[in-house]
Amino acid sequence: MALVHLVQGILMLVISTDFSLPVTTAFLKLNPATQRLAPDVQTAVELRIGPMVATFLFLSAAAHLLVAAPGIYGWYAHNLGRHVNYARWIEYSFSASLMMVVIALLVGIYDAMALLLIFALNATMILFGWIMERHNQTTARTDWTAYWFGCLAGAVPWVAVGVHLFGSGGNGEGPPAFVYGIFGSIFVFFNSFSINMVLQYRKVGRWRDYLYGERAYILLSLLAKSALAWQVFGGTLRPV
Repeated sequence: MALVHLVQGILMLVISTDFSLPVTTAFLKLNPATQRLAPDVQTAVELRIGPMVATFLFLSAAAHLLVAAPGIYGWYAHNLGRHVNYARWIEYSFSASLMMVVIALLVGIYDAMALLLIFALNATMILFGWIMERHNQTTARTDWTAYWFGCLAGAVPWVAVGVHLFGSGGNGEGPPAFVYGIFGSIFVFFNSFSINMVLQYRKVGRWRDYLYGERAYILLSLLAKSALAWQVFGGTLRPV
């Protein structure tokens, strides 16, 4: 899996265009004409989307390589035996949150603070997954509190992105069609991770084996990241 993520990341750097989107600030500034404070929207930086896509692929590649490394693999395997995988939550908190930022940029959310909050809320959702697994090491019955708090935190970025996407209007006035495809497909993938956790804790069918659910996480991670990467490439990064 590390090699697949790594190769895709390299391809994103090599064959993608220099397409970029702005990240803006809107600090209050006195308008001398009206003598009122008003947001002064300025572009802080232009972010190239190709390297951002490559980054979340490289993060996954690095995570796979690290857990296979001497001194770390033993810790990883021991945790899997206890039905917990801290390495997964650490990697997802960065890579999946970066994916959400890319999607937010594509729908036109450019404000730096809004993007920061989207990243943080998505990371919070994932870290609740860490708490879910850790806490349920000590419970006789599954406690779903962390799961539901994670769902609440994770829903907010999708609501913000959805409102911005569908509020932009149709007839060519809003984002291009491929962005709607990204929204739908990645929303389904993100929720598939949640369903996988439920199946694990409910011990449904093959999910009675924790490692089956772990393999499902690995496959879902590859599919979700690949789907976003190549949809973004097809929509914005493909050379003309």
